[in-house]
Amino acid sequence: MTIYEEFENSRRTRLSRKMRILLFFLVEGVAALVIGFAALFLSFDPVWSAEQPKQAVLRPADARSGSLLLKTDDGYSDATRLGIDVDLTVSGPTVRARVTQIFRNPTQQWMEATYVYPLPAGSAVDTLKMVVGNHVVVGDIKERQQARAIYEQAKQNGQKAALTEQERPNIFTNSVANIGPGETVVVQIEYQEPVQQNGNEFSLRVPMVVGPRYNPRPVVQSVDLRADGGGWGAATTDPVPDRDSISPPVLDPAEDAPVNPTNITVRLNAGFPLAEVKSPFHQVKIESPDSSTRVVKLAEGPVPADRDFELTWKPAAEKTPSVGLFREHVGNSDYLLAFVTPPAVEQAQQKPMPREVVFVIDNSGSMGGTSIVQAKASLLYALGRLQPTDRFNVIRFDDTMDVLFPTPVAATSSNIANATSFVSALQARGGTEMVPAMQAALADTNSDDAGYIRQVVFLTDGAIGNEQQLFETISAQRGRSRVFMVGIGSAPNTYLMTRAAELGRGTFTHIGSVEQVEERMRSLFAKLENPAVTNLSAKFSEATADLTPSAIPDVYRDEPLVLAAKLDKLAGSVEIKGRIGDRPWSVTLPLANAAEGKGLSKLWARRKIADAEVARTTRQVSLEEADKTILALALEHQLVTRLTSLVAVDKTPSRPESEPLQLAELPLNLPAGWDFAKVFGERPRAPVAPTERRADAGDGKMQLAALKRPMPVVTAAPTIQLPKTATDAELKMIAGVILLTVSLLMLVFNRRQTSPN
Repeated sequence: MTIYEEFENSRRTRLSRKMRILLFFLVEGVAALVIGFAALFLSFDPVWSAEQPKQAVLRPADARSGSLLLKTDDGYSDATRLGIDVDLTVSGPTVRARVTQIFRNPTQQWMEATYVYPLPAGSAVDTLKMVVGNHVVVGDIKERQQARAIYEQAKQNGQKAALTEQERPNIFTNSVANIGPGETVVVQIEYQEPVQQNGNEFSLRVPMVVGPRYNPRPVVQSVDLRADGGGWGAATTDPVPDRDSISPPVLDPAEDAPVNPTNITVRLNAGFPLAEVKSPFHQVKIESPDSSTRVVKLAEGPVPADRDFELTWKPAAEKTPSVGLFREHVGNSDYLLAFVTPPAVEQAQQKPMPREVVFVIDNSGSMGGTSIVQAKASLLYALGRLQPTDRFNVIRFDDTMDVLFPTPVAATSSNIANATSFVSALQARGGTEMVPAMQAALADTNSDDAGYIRQVVFLTDGAIGNEQQLFETISAQRGRSRVFMVGIGSAPNTYLMTRAAELGRGTFTHIGSVEQVEERMRSLFAKLENPAVTNLSAKFSEATADLTPSAIPDVYRDEPLVLAAKLDKLAGSVEIKGRIGDRPWSVTLPLANAAEGKGLSKLWARRKIADAEVARTTRQVSLEEADKTILALALEHQLVTRLTSLVAVDKTPSRPESEPLQLAELPLNLPAGWDFAKVFGERPRAPVAPTERRADAGDGKMQLAALKRPMPVVTAAPTIQLPKTATDAELKMIAGVILLTVSLLMLVFNRRQTSPN
């Protein structure tokens, strides 16, 4: 071997050794980079599983996950999460809904979750299913106290149990006991309701959030009791005795992300060819299997439960169906559901009667945000529709009240300008004392003047808990007035609106956005300015019928008359008569031509229950008689009412006796468009005690029901050590930077070692 060859071999050996060293340092450097980036990535990871919760510390004001914080021995912990899936099937005139609520317990404790949620005011809730593991437990209808006792006993025994209770016809409470650490329990509720119709538009509405309610303080009368016992006692009247049941915790959207993600699917089978199908408040995607069916889903997946979902559809034909007749046979009876829209008859060559219209606008705190904008725009539009022959007045209220004119005045340009300035200056603030405003609106100073039609147009979100007081006021003081309720905002109290309009012999109109103001107010004024169908009656030629509503209400322009009946046989016909203005009107429907319907027996029973509640309010029957009727109907048709509940119990105990049970009251979102500070006042940055906010607290104008749990909003004042759903981000960021620096130094050193120089 030559010297040259030996040199070349030696050089190759040295290069090979250096290459191996270089490769080693490159691998080390890449590994360090990966570790560093991983540390940085993990430092921002907010997601954690129920099985392996990550513990750290934070102040409650730092909690941004939208979850409820539960007090524990070690501080606070994240509460049970809730996800909701709503599946709706429209079959002609009826809607069958299945609401699936998924309770997940991410904590290491056994939990009882309670959740207040809304349903349509006219819905017939009849099914409760609880899915535990691989098996399904079906609920039973029981009297309310009995159902509660069964649930409490199961909870004490460590058994999984679910309880569905009605707090209002549109507010329900679910309680689910013994959810284990990391467990998920699924609860399904099903209900039936009728499709709504107005003119050529059909619709359904899914309420998704219960807005905070204003609850007036109890009126307490007391005297000093003397030692001899001869003194007076104390009397207490609470207008909202169940205030705790309708007042769930509410999250501040400025402090917390939205909770309770909701998914919605609608399977629409209208029964006629469809034209326009749309959702005014949500983005949806629509599939069209054929001309009369649609499948509607949320375009972007689950959405926060912070506003009502509405779907509307119109027929493709130029002429809207004006009559619908459907039947169902259950047991030994036939049930009938009829929709009849009277023709629109103009008062040709006859001057419309002048009107006396009293406008009432709610400018309380819950109307803050976009709601007050919608309400003011609606009222300004209404003022512009007044005719010179009309009289009017304007009343505004929060926890105080102003009446613009001492008595209704002529609709002159100067008076309307005065009213326009008054309305334009309104600001949302304070509580919601609705009853005095309704009393002022119904005070008829011109009751002897038969030359005017008297109408009350009431604009509000209906966010009160003392609905019964308002109903009794309308029933007792309505006189010749007609009450037209206009629901404002993303989540109005539809139960209050529909019942108040029914008792006031008027209608309910909902305005959910500023864009809807002109369209919806134009429709309302078509009802106000045109004659209603009055003196309505229904007569069956052969069948014996139990008809609801028992007192058939007046029907306004473009509205259908909706009748439900229980028949002993499906034979003959039903004739409906009435008067449109000064003209007689009638229509006859042959029962044999009725189409098959679904769930009609449930709808008939639910409407009969509503009849009993109205009869109790109007004092046509006693409380005892009404309760007897309601209980019998609810038990026979298996419906949830204020007297009956659904309860489901898993027979196998799951919680060990040694494990305590924690209560989690799940929070709700603030309805979209509401202003948190307007409702609750400016929140102090300190832990909020679970006490009632009274009218004499804060700015002297706010009074809301007690929140059962403090909101997760506190100051930075004393730091509370809390488990949190994030990680020790700062330490991991520092570690990541160090590892990145080391890796860069390794690369620089390595490069110098391999340099030709």
